[in-house]
Amino acid sequence: MSEMPRLKKFYQDELHARLKSDFGFANDLQVPRLEKIVINMGVGAGTDDRKKVDAAYSDLVKIAGQKPVITKAKRSVAVFKLREGMQIGCKVTLRRDRMFEFLDRLITVALPRVRDFRGVSPKSFDGRGNYAMGLTEQIIFPEINYDEIDEVRGMNVVICTTAADDDQGRALLAGFNMPFQS
Repeated sequence: MSEMPRLKKFYQDELHARLKSDFGFANDLQVPRLEKIVINMGVGAGTDDRKKVDAAYSDLVKIAGQKPVITKAKRSVAVFKLREGMQIGCKVTLRRDRMFEFLDRLITVALPRVRDFRGVSPKSFDGRGNYAMGLTEQIIFPEINYDEIDEVRGMNVVICTTAADDDQGRALLAGFNMPFQS
């Protein structure tokens, strides 16, 4: 059996008890925890060139460590030369150990490599404790070889938690050392 991810062990050993006492929860299941992380990479030019969607797909495989799902257009939009069913990007949902491994790499390796990084916005919560952030380039991840990419692509990362509100979600992510702006 493989070793437990570092952040998962930290959550079970320290963070869970700290959050339980900070918010005064009576039940262990009330304590906020990570549910899933969804990474979405939209390819605007994918309507013209299928190779761009394939390149985004292979980048996402390297970053997430599992196969993404190719997303298709739901309806036709003439202004964007988009037809229903065209491939426009890819997304992957991480759960359990892979989710903790990705969050660890995001916080400790990828985010510090962002140019002019001053922290992530503490306001990007949705009201229910889920956090969404946009990354402008995929090359901040060490798995991506800079010489092999055809173009720089951004991605959306959504961290879903079981928190009841934004304060609990913020406390959970701050406990994992998410670099929020002060």
